[in-house]
Amino acid sequence: MIDGDDIAACAALVQRGDPGRFRATMSAPVPMRRILFPLYAFNLEVARAPWVTKESLIAEMRLQWWRDALEEIRNGGPVRRHEVVTPLALVLDAQAATDLDTLVEARRADIEGTQPDDFGQILRYVDATAGGLLWTAARLVGTGAEGPVRAAGRAQGLAAYLSAVPDLTARGRHPLPQGDKFAAMRALAEMGLTALAQARKDRPKGQKRAVMSVMAGVDHVLRRVQADPQAALDGPVTQGVFRNALGFSITALTGRF
Repeated sequence: MIDGDDIAACAALVQRGDPGRFRATMSAPVPMRRILFPLYAFNLEVARAPWVTKESLIAEMRLQWWRDALEEIRNGGPVRRHEVVTPLALVLDAQAATDLDTLVEARRADIEGTQPDDFGQILRYVDATAGGLLWTAARLVGTGAEGPVRAAGRAQGLAAYLSAVPDLTARGRHPLPQGDKFAAMRALAEMGLTALAQARKDRPKGQKRAVMSVMAGVDHVLRRVQADPQAALDGPVTQGVFRNALGFSITALTGRF
């Protein structure tokens, strides 16, 4: 049985570090929150690992720690005591542990910081991270078909990636392939919109659509980048507080994104 203190700790982590997913999870029924908060807290901790130190070896060790924890969960034996790992072990099955291991492995790219060779490399990254996370969340609560959910994850991941480009560039990274940066931004936004169109063909219904509430605003970000990639390179695309709240409410209530 999941300890209430562990869930509260996971919820607090998500609230501080990932307010969009926190708000989406709070729109879900309580039993679903017990699945989603540990999952999203895990994702947050893994996403942070490459950035909390400038020492690549230490960052690698942090990611390996999470891979080892997932291996314990997958094997079904004793699992280390940790405020995130302990409740996570109670909600993951072997398939989820395997998919999340792929997510952790993909985050090694954030340590290496190498410039992507092409768009395919970026797509593989967002598919493994945002796509893998969204599909794991959806599958664990019984929501949707894999194809459309992974497509939604790709769209969400590309929106987040494009929004992060200005910050990554300021940190001395090169998040886009060599060549015309404006064209690259627009092309990635168009790939995201194509994935979003595929995802919209099979939107989850009922209470389980709360998992997809994280998609609020994705369409807006992608269209803004497509329309003005130069502005998107100058600073992250944001919706504004009112538009963001309105978009979330519509998605949470209707399942439309």
